[in-house]
Amino acid sequence: QVQLVESGGGLVQPGGSLRLSCKASGRTITFSAMAMGWFRQAPGKEREFVAAITFNGDMTSYPDSVKGRFTISRDNARYTVWLQMDSLKPEDTAVYYCAGRRESHYYTRAEEYDTWGQGTQVTVSA
Repeated sequence: QVQLVESGGGLVQPGGSLRLSCKASGRTITFSAMAMGWFRQAPGKEREFVAAITFNGDMTSYPDSVKGRFTISRDNARYTVWLQMDSLKPEDTAVYYCAGRRESHYYTRAEEYDTWGQGTQVTVSA
């Protein structure tokens, strides 16, 4: 079984950048076979898709709300997936979660992932 731990959240001013990390532990041999995604959840809102990447990193997907500002990447040798967030806006404030599923292609719906991290808080405020 794989465990996921996010890090890198914090407080940033509008227009700033943050890079979130999600590191796998446990049965890490599985990580290279897992599609990975990032989601976020603001208070009182549903969990929202942010980014996804295939098991080998050759394809990515983003919703329009973050396209051109956020970049997902991974290094299977380091059991890590990152979310680079640039030009941050106050509406990006949320708890950010990474998720995985042992499949080659990515998914964009939260219910399609079966492994989740605990989340990391991102606050964008002046």
